[in-house]
Amino acid sequence: MERTRLRIRFHGRVQGVGFRYRAYHAADSLGLTGWVKNCSDGTVLAEIQGIRSDIERMIAMVGNGTYIDITDTEIKNLPVDSDEYSFKIKDY
Repeated sequence: MERTRLRIRFHGRVQGVGFRYRAYHAADSLGLTGWVKNCSDGTVLAEIQGIRSDIERMIAMVGNGTYIDITDTEIKNLPVDSDEYSFKIKDY
């Protein structure tokens, strides 16, 4: 299966609700790499790398979190980073 890398901006109630920590644990459990961070405009930005179906599962896992309400996503395809081996939570 082919790996892909997506940059996803999440809109809605996504800050102050444990979104980044849920994303970290979901990504780790699915063997995905990349990062997630809060943005000053109230959105959350993530770059997620792995099998597309696993990325979709991760998004569903995060979206099922208590208090989290994803109202929109912006998705952009990026080149795969073959030197990345983990998923991280970044600061602003």
